[in-house]
Amino acid sequence: MINFCAIDFETATNERNSACEVGLCMVENNKIVSTKSWLIRPPSFPHFNRHNIAVHGIYPSDVANSPTFADIWQELHQIIGNKMLVAHNASFDAGVLRGCLEYYNIPKPELQYVCSVQIARKSWLGLPSYSLGNLARQHEISFNHHRAGDDAEVCAKISLLAFQELMIGRDEDVQMKLKSNLKIL
Repeated sequence: MINFCAIDFETATNERNSACEVGLCMVENNKIVSTKSWLIRPPSFPHFNRHNIAVHGIYPSDVANSPTFADIWQELHQIIGNKMLVAHNASFDAGVLRGCLEYYNIPKPELQYVCSVQIARKSWLGLPSYSLGNLARQHEISFNHHRAGDDAEVCAKISLLAFQELMIGRDEDVQMKLKSNLKIL
């Protein structure tokens, strides 16, 4: 059976340490078991880039009383454990996670991650776009795009469908069939 944690970040600015929301979707035995998100007060607070706000709709006032990344890291790490992370455009989300850990001087855990864009490209050849929104439309999944919890859950759903398409049914199969795509944080 496949077990992983889909992760998504929204950021306040172009800085990699500016997470203003994180979402986690836990998959155990090929089933989504929980989705959770946290608003985060980024180091740049109260400065948010207006372009970022236009994407996710999160304003400084929304995070004014929220914890920092350092405040929630233990809870996040406990939920993630040693499960493989999956993210859509994983280099971005892994970069934000690394940026936040470095900013707060938190030791980086050894986590493996894979990109759901790459999984989708191997699963469904020739799509005009592999964006999360397009893949969701393709599979008739509705969601509140660019909110971290929703994006993480859709990433998990798309990944599960892609794993099924690729006949990947166990954690070991993911590592074997996608070895070139697995990265270490």
